[in-house]
Amino acid sequence: MRSWWRDLTDLVLPAECGGCARPRAVLCDRCRAALSGRTPRRVRPAPEPRGLPPVHAAAPYADEVRAVLLAHKERGALALARPLGEALAGAVRAGLGAPAARGRPDSRDGAGRAACAPVLLVPVPSARRAVRARGHDPARRIAYAAAGELRRSGVPAAVLAALGQRRPVADQSGLGSRQRLANVAGALGVAPGCARLLHRSRVVLVDDLMTTGATLAEAARAVRSAQGLPGPETEPAGKGWETSSNSRPAFVYLGETWEGSEQRRTPPPAWSGADRQPGRTVKEAGGKSAGGTPGVVCAAVVAASPDAFEIHRN
Repeated sequence: MRSWWRDLTDLVLPAECGGCARPRAVLCDRCRAALSGRTPRRVRPAPEPRGLPPVHAAAPYADEVRAVLLAHKERGALALARPLGEALAGAVRAGLGAPAARGRPDSRDGAGRAACAPVLLVPVPSARRAVRARGHDPARRIAYAAAGELRRSGVPAAVLAALGQRRPVADQSGLGSRQRLANVAGALGVAPGCARLLHRSRVVLVDDLMTTGATLAEAARAVRSAQGLPGPETEPAGKGWETSSNSRPAFVYLGETWEGSEQRRTPPPAWSGADRQPGRTVKEAGGKSAGGTPGVVCAAVVAASPDAFEIHRN
C-alpha cells in the first residue's frame, strides 16, 4: 500500500530536483540560481565558425546546469522546460538588448519601436530518429516556454519551426570542431512557406546547448539563404528538403504550448495591421529591428561550453 501511494504521488509531485536530485522539487533554489541566477553573456567558441551570429548563453554547461539539460533532454523530465525556457528567454533578451521589465508598446522613440518589432525564435531541429527515441523535441519545447516568458515581459515573441534536415548527419558527440563543421555543412534548410515570415521579423536562432557552434552557424546559413542575404554558399529555400523533427508545414506558435497540444495562432499586435500586408517589412510599417533590418539578429542558448565564456575578443 505504501509503495502504491508513493507511485501515485510521484505522478502529481516532482520526485526529485533535475539538477541535484533533492526530493520533491522540480528545480531547487540552488540549481535554479545556477541556471538563471547570473547575467547572460556573449559566448564564442574557439575556433569560431564562419557565419556564426552573436550568441548569448544563460549559464556554463557544467555541474547542475548540465544535469538539468540532460534530465530534460534524455530522461524526459518535461517539467524542467519552464525553468529552462526562462533561462533561454534571458539569453534572448541579452542578444536583442531588450529590458527584462515589461516595455511600453506605445513608446514613440526608436528603442520602443525596436522592442515592439516581432521576434521569431527559430529552434535548431532535431533529427526524427532522435525525437522518436526521446519522445519529444527538447529545443523546440524550451523555445515555446521561452516565447511565453518573453511575451510576459513585453517582447512580442513567437516560435517558428522553420528549419529541418535536408540530409542525415552523424552523431556529433565524438566529433571535433572541424569534423562537426563538415558533418553539418549544407544539412539544414528552410521549410517551404517560411521564407516570407523570416523576411519580416527579427530572427533569433535558439538551442539548448552550444559547444563548437557548428550547428548554429549552419542554421544561420540556411536562414540567410532563405532570406536572400549575403553569406556562404546558399541554395533556394526548400531545395532538397527532407523531413526532420518538423515534417509538417511550419506554423508560428504564439501560445505557451507543449507538443501535440492546441496551439494559439492569433497574431500579437506586432503582426497585425500594416505588418501583415504583403510586401511590407517591419521597418516600413513603423517597426525597427536591431541592426536596422529584419534578419538573423543573434542566437541564444541555455548553456555553452565553459571555455566559450572565457573568450573575449573585440
